[in-house]
Amino acid sequence: MDALKVTNITKRYANHLALNGVSLSIPKQAIYGLLGPNGAGKTTLIRIINQIIEADEGEILINGEKLNQDHISIIGYLPEERGLYKKMKVGEQLVYLGQLRNLSRKDAILKSKAWTKKLGIYEWWDKKIEDLSKGMAQKIQFISTVLQEPELIILDEPFSGFDPVNANLIKDEILELRDKGSTVIFSTHRMESVEELCDHIALINKSEKILEGTKKDIKQSYKSNTFIVDHKGRLNGSLAEDFKVINDQALDEDYFQSNIQIKAGTTPNDLLKNLIGITEVHSFVEKIPSINEIFISKVEGGNHE
Repeated sequence: MDALKVTNITKRYANHLALNGVSLSIPKQAIYGLLGPNGAGKTTLIRIINQIIEADEGEILINGEKLNQDHISIIGYLPEERGLYKKMKVGEQLVYLGQLRNLSRKDAILKSKAWTKKLGIYEWWDKKIEDLSKGMAQKIQFISTVLQEPELIILDEPFSGFDPVNANLIKDEILELRDKGSTVIFSTHRMESVEELCDHIALINKSEKILEGTKKDIKQSYKSNTFIVDHKGRLNGSLAEDFKVINDQALDEDYFQSNIQIKAGTTPNDLLKNLIGITEVHSFVEKIPSINEIFISKVEGGNHE
């Protein structure tokens, strides 16, 4: 059973179609990347899942059960537009938000103190939110989202405002939450974070889903039978006709890197044998497209090779 199943969700705002029959299947205990350019419909879908707005058509199931008010207690949501009470102290804020999530006051205090110690901001427990740096406030917002270790965690641009050190700290916490049983929906424009964290992805563009699957399978499906070869000297047209040099560049005076595409019916071994006969090979690796390259190709209308 999927943690979350979205079926034919449609949402209109006056003359604007925000979502057009979008369907997604999000496995349990996955980190699921929800990708798309600005205005694609990602935030609208997230708000529907959180019951902030309602869909015009379609159905959402959580753990096989139709979405309802009871699910609010098992969802943790970190919106892109952050919102904390600036005049409240850190500890008061976290305990208050924890109690809103059905934690007892005692548990809210214990968990809040444990998380602030874990993220290195316990010494700010009695400081007001307005006295915190943007990064510290971001940590408080993240803690409030995951305080009760919800079954479903929805993170919209969670690394906004973090320096690289703290971004890595939050990445580690997301992975640990997944390992403990949470399912994470992760919406971001930072493709390097998708590469590092996500095991499943979906791409929404112009209100429609245009791609979904495991990250591994999608990257494999977009391969172009191209290999990156570091070698001595230029190849200068010496390869067999089954192989095509897409481009090359000098690494230094004597060494070059070439992108070489093999034709259908040939193998990497065939290319390597050809290369060994004409040059000194220092590195030979298949070119696997990045999520960023696939994203740009699909959004800009590139062909699927």
